[in-house]
Amino acid sequence: MSLDAARKAETNGASSSTIATVERAVDLLLHIADSDGPDFGVTELAESLSMSKAAVHRMLASLKGRGLIEVDERTRRYSLGVGALRLGLAYLDRIDVRRVAHPALERLSRATNETATLSVLLGGRERIYVDQVTPDREVVMSVSMGEPYPLHAGATGRAFLAFVPTAAREEYLAPGSLRALTDNTVVDAVELRRVLERDRAQGWSLSLAERKAGAASVAAPVFGHDGRPLAVISVCGPLERFSEHVDECREALLETTDAMSRQFGWLGA
Repeated sequence: MSLDAARKAETNGASSSTIATVERAVDLLLHIADSDGPDFGVTELAESLSMSKAAVHRMLASLKGRGLIEVDERTRRYSLGVGALRLGLAYLDRIDVRRVAHPALERLSRATNETATLSVLLGGRERIYVDQVTPDREVVMSVSMGEPYPLHAGATGRAFLAFVPTAAREEYLAPGSLRALTDNTVVDAVELRRVLERDRAQGWSLSLAERKAGAASVAAPVFGHDGRPLAVISVCGPLERFSEHVDECREALLETTDAMSRQFGWLGA
């Protein structure tokens, strides 16, 4: 073998070894992140990952040096470090909910053959539509982008209101603060609390002409990593037609919001 060929083989071997080490280190971090325990010993990590204790110890030392792993010097047990938190927060900061949601809205609209919408909060008492995808059919529902709507009127607003902190919800429900948009809008605070409790328990909201006469919708929140609603996605259509396939729309909606919530770091209650 020539000298150049030998050097090339040596370089390729070193590169393969480095890649394998990086992959094992990533496996180690993900195992710690996905496991229930708050901290881990070298032996249990080695057994769980089918690695030698020496290899696990070397990786832990390297990761500790970069802040991704912390060690309790008294117990010699390891846990995720602040560097791992920085990575997670950096990821979350770079996610734009509208950009991420649009392909999901397209799939949801195709699956239900109805309009799929995305809304965000506007202050503490209103929300606005920021995106929608309509189906390719003759009669469709279309919403107004950027127009504010109260949170108590309709499925989308209630999907926000049911999951905001209790103090914020009670402030919203102060006497005299609820106005009707249609004959079906719930404006009695006692009844609305009951409806919100039901929505919170089941994880979704249904509206039958509560915000707009002749329209119906089902909505569910997209949760952030802190368990608060980042946005709400809804499926909506003409009341008479929509009522015939509410269950189908709800199932497709919840699959969408569950997947998006996981993408934004929500691991569930």
